[in-house]
Amino acid sequence: MKIAINYPDARVGPDGHVADHDAGSTLVRRLLRIFPGSTLIGDDPRSCVGFAVRPLELVDPSETVVINMAALESTGIWRTLARSGREPKIMNFVWKNTSSLNHPVERAGIALSCALFPTFANSERTAGEVQEMIDRWTIPTIAEKAEVSWVNLGIRLDHVLPRRDPDVPVVLYPAIYLSERKQPQVFLDVVERLARRTPLRAEARLHESHLASEAAMRLSLRDWAWVGPLTATREDYWAALARTTAFLATATDESYGLEYIEALVAGAVGVLPDRPWARAILPAGYPFLYGTTAEAEAMLLRAVTEPDACRREADAAAGGSFAQWLRARHSDDRFDAAIVEQVERWFGA
Repeated sequence: MKIAINYPDARVGPDGHVADHDAGSTLVRRLLRIFPGSTLIGDDPRSCVGFAVRPLELVDPSETVVINMAALESTGIWRTLARSGREPKIMNFVWKNTSSLNHPVERAGIALSCALFPTFANSERTAGEVQEMIDRWTIPTIAEKAEVSWVNLGIRLDHVLPRRDPDVPVVLYPAIYLSERKQPQVFLDVVERLARRTPLRAEARLHESHLASEAAMRLSLRDWAWVGPLTATREDYWAALARTTAFLATATDESYGLEYIEALVAGAVGVLPDRPWARAILPAGYPFLYGTTAEAEAMLLRAVTEPDACRREADAAAGGSFAQWLRARHSDDRFDAAIVEQVERWFGA
C-alpha cells in the first residue's frame, strides 16, 4: 500500500525538499521519513528527493492511503477519488489545536470528517477534543462508528546538542507566530518588567508572515530584544536552543506543545501557564507553572538568575531526571511506530 500526504500549505523548494520550518512542514518531512517513497499531493507534478508531488486526480485509490493533515478537506478528497469507482482510503491526521475553530460550520465540518474517516491525533488532549466535537456536532449513528487514536507527537531526540550557557541569559519567545492565542503582549509585558531588574536578552524567531506585524515591531524596538526569521536549518535551530536559558510560554491553549518540549529537552527552564495543556506535557508538581503575570515574572527571574537551581527542582518533580522523564514520554520513536501501526490496522497496509 502506498501513502499520499495532503498538506495544502506544503512548499517544495528548488532542491527537491519540503521547505519552511513551520510545524506543518516539519510534520510533512517526518511523515515522508516514516513512509519512504510517499507522494505529496500538489498541483504541479514533479520528482523530488525521496518522494514525488502528484495532483490528487492522479492518486490511485485502490493502492493508496491518503493521510490528510487538513481534516476539513477529507470529504472533498473522498469525492474526487471516488469518481474512479473504487473506495478511497483516507485518514485524518489532526495536529492543530481545535479550539481555534470558532465558526459552527468549521467545527461541524471537522466533527463530521473525523466521524466518517479514521482519525489520528497528535496528543491525548487533541483526541479528546476531536471526540467531544464528534459527540456534539454529529448524530449518534455516525458518532458511534468514529475511530480516533492518538499518541504524543514527540521530538527528534538525536538532534539535541550539549548546552552552552550564554554570558547574558537568553529568554526565548517559544513560538513562531504572534497570533492572539499565543498572547505575545503578555510575554512582552512580563519580560519588559524583568529586563528592568536583571540583564537579559529576549529572542523571537518568527515565521515570515509575522515578522512585519505590529507586535513584532513593538518587541524589536526594545534594546534587550532580538527579532528575526526562523533559523535556516534544524541544526541552527537546536544550536540556538542549546544556549537558551529560559522561555516564557503564554498561550491560552495548545494541542500538544512541540516547541516547549524541544526547549525543555535542550535544557531551557520553562515557565508555563497553569493550564491543562501545560500540565499534560509535564510531571506532576512541576514547579514553574504560573497563575498570574506577577508569578510568571518571579519564576522567570529565578530561571534567568538561578537556572541550575531551577533545573534541580524540575529534576526533583520528575523523580530524578527531568530530561530523562521528557525523553521517555516525548520521543518521536513512539509516534513513528504508532502511526505505522494505525495505518496497518485501519487499512491493512
